[in-house]
Amino acid sequence: MSDQTARIRKVFAENGGILRMVPNFIPRPFGTAGRRMRLHPDDYFAFGMERGAIKERWFSSVVEAQNGPLTTKNEGMSYVSCSDDPEDKILFADFIRELGADLIGGDVYAKYGTWPMFAKFFDYNEALFFHMHLKSEDAAKVGRNAKPEAYFFPAQYNPHEGTMPATYFGFKPGVTKEDVKKRLERFDTADNHITDLSVAYRMTLGTGWYTAPGVLHAPASLLTYEPQWNSDVNAVFENFTGGQVYGRNSLVENVPEDKQNDLDYIVNMADWEANLDPAYEKHYFRPPIVNHASDAYIEKQIVYETEGHFSAKELTILPGQSATVADDGAFGCVVIEGHGTMNGTAVESPNMLRYGQLSDDEFFVAADVAARGITYVNHSKTSPLVMLKHFAK
Repeated sequence: MSDQTARIRKVFAENGGILRMVPNFIPRPFGTAGRRMRLHPDDYFAFGMERGAIKERWFSSVVEAQNGPLTTKNEGMSYVSCSDDPEDKILFADFIRELGADLIGGDVYAKYGTWPMFAKFFDYNEALFFHMHLKSEDAAKVGRNAKPEAYFFPAQYNPHEGTMPATYFGFKPGVTKEDVKKRLERFDTADNHITDLSVAYRMTLGTGWYTAPGVLHAPASLLTYEPQWNSDVNAVFENFTGGQVYGRNSLVENVPEDKQNDLDYIVNMADWEANLDPAYEKHYFRPPIVNHASDAYIEKQIVYETEGHFSAKELTILPGQSATVADDGAFGCVVIEGHGTMNGTAVESPNMLRYGQLSDDEFFVAADVAARGITYVNHSKTSPLVMLKHFAK
């Protein structure tokens, strides 16, 4: 048995199947940081000015960020904290390789061989560019996975709404492929104003949406909790937004080389039925569903009906209360308000984090531990203890 194998099994056993995760911040070269992730103001450019500000935080990730030629080794991949030393850490992916079904559950391990999704905080001060994530058949042609994703807007992380708290989804009724091609023909010469063809929906805190691959969208300027599939692949149809120009590479970087000048191919990557759905809000808006409400705790389903990919819940332990709650499957979680314990492990939502600092707000829970039920205790007499949990299907 190698030293790392022994360490992984020791950490797993000593922590009772509840892994403490290292905060995993991601820079992006585009957009403006919303500055709502409780990161210290001096640390938003911790990767260097050339990399851009930190605008995302990823949870329970086994995939690398697609961040261009300056991407650092294992960027985007989560680490498990092995002690109170921030440098004493092991990749979450290595825990999965060693523990397999004992960690992520037999069904998930048999189906995928790994943890197939992750969640993120997505924090931009402006609405993002109008783009889509490739469908399975198109992603496979460039060696990638499709990327279904869901959004939830936690009030605790949205002290301000940014400059555009609305999301564009799809196209207006009657928009044709030729209309879109005409906008793309202008990609290198002028602002293509492609969102003129779309519909904007005002986002509401405490609610969410599901976005399927192939749907054009420009996400709102709210901090968003976003469970998604293991992928970081897109095609950007908008060439100017938020004061920034997006070059043609952003449109075609995930298009086969022999199709990069073929606008018919590019336009047909979109799911036209979904983009032109006249009842888009009815089919893709996800208001929370209350699973349980008592004097001790409230559990809401906040991500659901995702075509079998993933789900998420919001768990609230009321002030001074405790509750034992079971879940069907392993999950990653982030504490967004309050402090207390889960099976005796200290949990708390941070007021402010320094880059490189450990926290007690992010964990991954093994499948059998979740199934047996976890006892949550809220140590505050006045504030709720609130966490968001994401699950693979």
